[in-house]
Amino acid sequence: MNPYIASAQPLANYILLLTFTNGEQRVFDTKPYLNMGVFKRLQDRSTFLGVRVVAGSVEWPGEIDLSYDTLYLESQPVDAAKAASKNKREVA
Repeated sequence: MNPYIASAQPLANYILLLTFTNGEQRVFDTKPYLNMGVFKRLQDRSTFLGVRVVAGSVEWPGEIDLSYDTLYLESQPVDAAKAASKNKREVA
């Protein structure tokens, strides 16, 4: 079982900085979801910024949510995310 989310902070470019109950910090890119179903509403930046933690997962206004399992499994540890970002800059 994956850990629950303790806090969620919206960042630039539709990224969430997540802190899990095990102390891990991970980043989750919501951009792949922004053209799917109810997640299209998150394209409105003010809606995206309304993220909050509910019952160990994240939720936005309008009952838009993602499970803690999805968020954990599809996110990257903060250190790995920094390395990937650095590699992208070096390649470009």
